[in-house]
Amino acid sequence: MNSLESRTLGRSGITVGALGFGCWAIGGEWQDNDGNPLGWGTVDDEESVAALHAAIDLGITFFDTADAYGTGHSERVLGRAVRGRRDEVVIATKWGNTFDETTKTLTGADATPAYARRALTASLDRLGTDYIDLYQLHLSDAPLDQAAELRDACEEFVREGLIRSYAWSTDDPERAALFAEGEHCVAVQHACNVLEDAPEMLALCAERDLASINRSPLAMGLLTEKHGSGSRGATGDIRAVPPAWLRWFGEGGVPAPEWAARVDAIRSVLTSDGRTLAQGALAWLWARSPRTVPIPGFRSVAQAEENAGALAYGPLRADQLKEIAELTTVG
Repeated sequence: MNSLESRTLGRSGITVGALGFGCWAIGGEWQDNDGNPLGWGTVDDEESVAALHAAIDLGITFFDTADAYGTGHSERVLGRAVRGRRDEVVIATKWGNTFDETTKTLTGADATPAYARRALTASLDRLGTDYIDLYQLHLSDAPLDQAAELRDACEEFVREGLIRSYAWSTDDPERAALFAEGEHCVAVQHACNVLEDAPEMLALCAERDLASINRSPLAMGLLTEKHGSGSRGATGDIRAVPPAWLRWFGEGGVPAPEWAARVDAIRSVLTSDGRTLAQGALAWLWARSPRTVPIPGFRSVAQAEENAGALAYGPLRADQLKEIAELTTVG
């Protein structure tokens, strides 16, 4: 088995393990203005807290959330779970979306520095902490001129001790590069998994000394053993009524046939050496770059244990990486 070294978030000196956990799913149900689900279905807060405690005990130190997840609920659950253990963990959250906590509805977006400060104050309160380790802009397509102002605002937040570092959650290398011009920008959060690589973004991270925080490392559940079960048709699950950007699933949470076929093509490589499918998908990301920090979601202790178990296997070997590349480029 291979060992995995910890990661440093860019130039910050903030150290995290090679695996983080994403806290979107534990936010519970919320919706857009049209009533379409934006969460992953119902959750049990006690189970979420137990899963977070299990993760910390298994050596997971990096937790990524957002103020909009569950319209504040994810931050509250995470804050509750790390109470008394704050110095053991690195907390990342995001801002930019506006929402109504009473109706659990996403209402819009606000890219002004004034809103960034209000959102930061609210997140600190929900998380029960006086600082955030990594503060991330959640508006992936914000205009560059507005983003430059927000980058400057983040530098001010660092000077005030409210945050330690910041990043942009975006899939656009040009936008990530703009934020990277800031002294305390240490990462970019972007989509990347074995089904959809992100070579330009990984190259930018290497060039600018940024951590690569990988959103959707398991393709929102497609790269798990449960992907064929149809379990994603539940009320309140975003995958049951997938928005345009969510191409991996069709109506009712059924895996899209072309994507399911891609998973089947690489399944035997990913599950070799005793890994589960999910563990193999995480191992691919670690083999892809020494800067990657995948952040799979979770809703149970069992999921937390399975994801954390990937660390023991380490990254895929070079020959496995090459085989997957060949299998995914055929045709």
